[in-house]
Amino acid sequence: MPTGAQLFAQTVARLGIDTIFTLVGDHLNEVLVAVAASGIRLVDMRHESGVTHAADAWARVNRRPALSLVTGGPGHTNSLSGIATAHLAGSPLIAVSGGRASTLAHRQAFQDIDQVGMARPVVKWAAEPPEAALIPFYLTRAYVEANTGRRGAVHLTIPVDLFTANASGSQAATAVPSAGGLPYPDPADTSRAISLLRSAERPIVIAGSGVWWSGAGDALRQFIEHTSMPLYTITMARGVIPDDHPLVMGYADPALNAAVGAAFREADLFLVVGKRIDYRLALGGERLFPPHARFIQIDIHPEELGLNRPLEVAICADAQLALEALLQAAGPDPWTDARKPRPWLDRLRSLRADWRTKLAECGCDAAAQLHPAAFFRELSRALPPDVLYSWDGGDFAHWGRAILPAREAGGWLRLGPLATIGASLPNGLAIQLAHPGRRVAAITGDGSVGFYLAEMDSLVRHKLPVLLIVGNDAGWGLERELQSFATHGAGTVACELQWARYDLVMKAFGGDGETIERLEEVGPAVQRALASGVPYCLNVKIRGARSPFTDWQIAGKKK
Repeated sequence: MPTGAQLFAQTVARLGIDTIFTLVGDHLNEVLVAVAASGIRLVDMRHESGVTHAADAWARVNRRPALSLVTGGPGHTNSLSGIATAHLAGSPLIAVSGGRASTLAHRQAFQDIDQVGMARPVVKWAAEPPEAALIPFYLTRAYVEANTGRRGAVHLTIPVDLFTANASGSQAATAVPSAGGLPYPDPADTSRAISLLRSAERPIVIAGSGVWWSGAGDALRQFIEHTSMPLYTITMARGVIPDDHPLVMGYADPALNAAVGAAFREADLFLVVGKRIDYRLALGGERLFPPHARFIQIDIHPEELGLNRPLEVAICADAQLALEALLQAAGPDPWTDARKPRPWLDRLRSLRADWRTKLAECGCDAAAQLHPAAFFRELSRALPPDVLYSWDGGDFAHWGRAILPAREAGGWLRLGPLATIGASLPNGLAIQLAHPGRRVAAITGDGSVGFYLAEMDSLVRHKLPVLLIVGNDAGWGLERELQSFATHGAGTVACELQWARYDLVMKAFGGDGETIERLEEVGPAVQRALASGVPYCLNVKIRGARSPFTDWQIAGKKK
């Protein structure tokens, strides 16, 4: 008769999950032994939030559910930031926590807290199996909940005595139920959308994460090429069609692409595919969009349609199916002749070129300390073009996101709507696991890197040669800039840090690294890092410099 731990391992394997991110604890000893015996890979890390961040990143880059396994009590509470991050990013994370024995509930047992109740506000579904025999049922239910509709995080608390108990009694059916067919667009909506798109003089397509999750990259490319429509990408859609495609105009984020402001304000129609009209798109408001502009929105989640902006057409459908239907409805002939003038595309390309010129001028002075923009221009020449990026928050990373091109589908991983700074390190770990043999760069700041500093040890132990790039301006740069603006330069509070040697920390864990202070050091240092075959930290001494992202924030406060 199998134990609950053995049933857990068997069910995980049956669901096709071959990797579990974890951190050992008393509630997990039996289940970890059972999982290891089953051949499932265990990636043990140093902090439970790092565990859930890495599992979230694994789910996003692989486009399928991932599983985290942490102990109860403080292990569970530590994991909640990563769980909430995954849920807001629409990532199918199955977050499992151990817990006190089920027989000790409400008796002042050790580490007895309401774990399900704590998780429920930040997940799609949360539960606790009542007996060992039902672990397969609850795990299967969690998998389906996480992976249907708009994906998201789910949570299970499994008491330690359920893992150790023999699973007596009948087990519930555990076959993975079919999620049913993906939602297909209404032909009337498709026809109406095509009519609006044909009549528009200045249309724009905005693609978001729904394009990545549905595997709609080819459908999107065919659609924009057939209709000659300009495309801006954001979130997980970055790189789905590379930035060097003639119809791709770069980031749809106005905080990182100043060309977006003028472009969007001049447009008369927007086709928004798989992207919430959220804070990043100014909630659909007049700071970014003209009041007269019409909107067509495609989203698999009906609650998103028209949430912040009235729509001419609301298409509740899978992004790939919707784009394929639009392409078919667009007719067999291309909408424009590439040999004829296309003033709207020329206008957007001019705006993009002006913004690139402005970025190229940043940091060209002769100041002693390295400007982030100058560093990233040099980095772009030193890194291979197919590098995969894990981006953090903060001014240093925002300079990089504005300057470096997105070329690879699934290779531009951001924090998500919760903006959980520091997560780029555990995220980079997961990306490297998912893409052995590829180059992975995790780009962070000296403030952010402190949150999961010990995950350098995880990189070394698991032999993951991530290139960790730390922009070091001895402070919380973005907050320093915002406070300086608010106080009119009178000073800042709680924004200063030490000039620490993060490369030496990596060396202490068994990796390697070096400090960069001058521009001419960048290329050779990157080459040494890529040739080392070990986790490598470049500790880049930079000056504090207000990024385009922070300029956008400050401009909003002035109004």
